[in-house]
Amino acid sequence: MNTITSTDRQQPGRDSAVRLRCDPVDEAVEELCAAVFTSLRRRDQRERGRQYVRGLLAARGRKSIRNIAQQIGPGGPAAEQSLHHFIAGSTWDWQPIRTALTQYLGQTTPLGVWVAQPMAIPKGGDHSVGVGHRYDPHQGQMFRGQQAFGTWFTSAGVLTPVGWRLFLPEQEPGGPEAVEASYESCAVTGVLEAVREGRMPLRPVVLDVRDIGTRSTLNRFAEARVPVVARVSSTARLLVTDPSLPGYGSGTLAARDILQNVRGLRMPVEWADPDRPGTRRSSLVAAVRVMVPDPSPGRRREVLLFGEWADARRLPTQLWVTDMVRTAPGALVRMTKQARRVTLAAGRSVQEVGLRDFSGRSLPGWNRHVTLASVAHAALALGGAAHRAGAVPVPAGALPEPVHQAAPAGRPQVGQRPVQPVPVTAHALRRPTVPARVHPALAVR
Repeated sequence: MNTITSTDRQQPGRDSAVRLRCDPVDEAVEELCAAVFTSLRRRDQRERGRQYVRGLLAARGRKSIRNIAQQIGPGGPAAEQSLHHFIAGSTWDWQPIRTALTQYLGQTTPLGVWVAQPMAIPKGGDHSVGVGHRYDPHQGQMFRGQQAFGTWFTSAGVLTPVGWRLFLPEQEPGGPEAVEASYESCAVTGVLEAVREGRMPLRPVVLDVRDIGTRSTLNRFAEARVPVVARVSSTARLLVTDPSLPGYGSGTLAARDILQNVRGLRMPVEWADPDRPGTRRSSLVAAVRVMVPDPSPGRRREVLLFGEWADARRLPTQLWVTDMVRTAPGALVRMTKQARRVTLAAGRSVQEVGLRDFSGRSLPGWNRHVTLASVAHAALALGGAAHRAGAVPVPAGALPEPVHQAAPAGRPQVGQRPVQPVPVTAHALRRPTVPARVHPALAVR
């Protein structure tokens, strides 16, 4: 059966039944919209949301409201104005749609880990919310534009964003509650909000934001009881807690130096290469328990510092900290590779659904646009998985291994049971009925 082309999708009058039979992405759009727009009380709003998602996928070039309106059908300026009001001037809440999207995905394919990454949005002028001169630690450079943070749902077959937060260090329309004190605070708030509002079984967060493994970040995740693996600066000051290791009793040391001191403990770890599916690679990994200095004794806790060496003769290329101190370093490294999968997926698809294309001073408008663009992205991911095969086997190493989470003070430990990966089938993608499974160690209590 032939798949319809993007040109076919741009024909507003094309029969929907034929479209559904022909294109897995179109089918995913219809099912997703029916599932996630239930919070929109009015039928015309639900239809407008579906049209917007279809327009994002069909429009060529920049996904402006004008280009999207042209995909809906004749109507001219009136149709454009109506669509603009739906995004920037209406009152519908975007959060229930994000929650419904997360739950739909979780019922379709087991959640592996959450991945949080920044998204720089270069923009000139001052006509868009949150535009300013920003430093992007992820890229290590200054730019002018917006800085957003996305929280991605990851599984063996599906990678798609489900939560967003825009960095607003200055006062912006939208209320004082929208203003963030720091880049770090915005990133952490965004991912914890997405995890909490998603109402999914608890899974680890891979916080793939440069140099964000700080005391305040780790404390906020500990308070939320969400396990985290966070990037840490090579110069971050930490305390060695094992008396048998070099550096114990020497006060705070740079994370890079701590790892170099224990490089004799490095072990090879094998992982699936996200850049070349089907290829397995290995790197050297060492891990050591450390403590993040804190003036309050009651907030001091052990974390695991681990580093990865691409070349045994050089310094570690990646440094991370985690509160999952009982998890094997190999499992942790494989978890961090999910961040690379997200980076590759974003590079291929973010432009295709227009996640960076909203223009306007309305913060609610920005949130509505990226929410609907996330629905479009999920349709691409689900439709693509269904199109690739009737049953896509989970590749070895694609999902993180079971983690063994240390019980926080005052909370008893429970036993562990591994998550069993399941095949992603076209039927499962059409009918999300099987709830995601999670091992008891990370179950919400």
